[in-house]
Amino acid sequence: MNRLWLKGGRMALGLCVMLCLTAFVAEAQKSDKRTKDAARHSSDAARVFNEIMGVRDKAIPKELLDKAEAIAVFPGIAKAAFIVGGQGGQGVISRRTPNGWDAPAFFNLSGGSFGAQIGAQKTDYVLLIMNEEGLKGLLEDKFEMGGEASIAAGPVGRTAAASTNATLDAGILTYSRSKGAFIGASLKGAVISPDNDLNEAIYNGKKASDVLGTGSGMMQKNMPAAVRIFPQTLARYSSRRSR
Repeated sequence: MNRLWLKGGRMALGLCVMLCLTAFVAEAQKSDKRTKDAARHSSDAARVFNEIMGVRDKAIPKELLDKAEAIAVFPGIAKAAFIVGGQGGQGVISRRTPNGWDAPAFFNLSGGSFGAQIGAQKTDYVLLIMNEEGLKGLLEDKFEMGGEASIAAGPVGRTAAASTNATLDAGILTYSRSKGAFIGASLKGAVISPDNDLNEAIYNGKKASDVLGTGSGMMQKNMPAAVRIFPQTLARYSSRRSR
């Protein structure tokens, strides 16, 4: 009888160890996938921003970059429509701090439309968040563009400096690139919401509001290497904020 109990106990212990190892491996794989997702979003955003700023005559004016409180990039947002249209994808937002650009927070962009439309395409979006009010709106659970914060299509190119005064009162300046053309764009009706599942996985339980909320630069010290490419890219084009 004792032998049977001993054998049963060993089997139960072995099963427990197996289940614990399985759970550990599954959690490690999930964490690895999250890290790869974060790295991909950051890398794609950095690539798009580099490409846009590389065409100087059609790029975002440096005067505006230097005044921005934060910058968002949503690469390859899929848009599809057949009578009822919709769009969706992911992107990153990084806030300026006294010591450079902070760790990027991860967001989703979605929206819909209705009317005589058909087709599909992918569009890159860039948003300059010009002040605290604009950033505060984005940190809500769901922020609809064109609501409380003032939204304007941003000017492009070297000759746009004269028109920037007309847009400096806007909380958010919006741009889009589709089929090679980079222009100021209207994003009214689009909904931006934090991807806090990803934020919490990458930043040890911190939400987007924790990552972007203070602007003190505390997240810079503990920024994962996998996501540094985006703030480093922003720093190439605007290292200090002008007033």
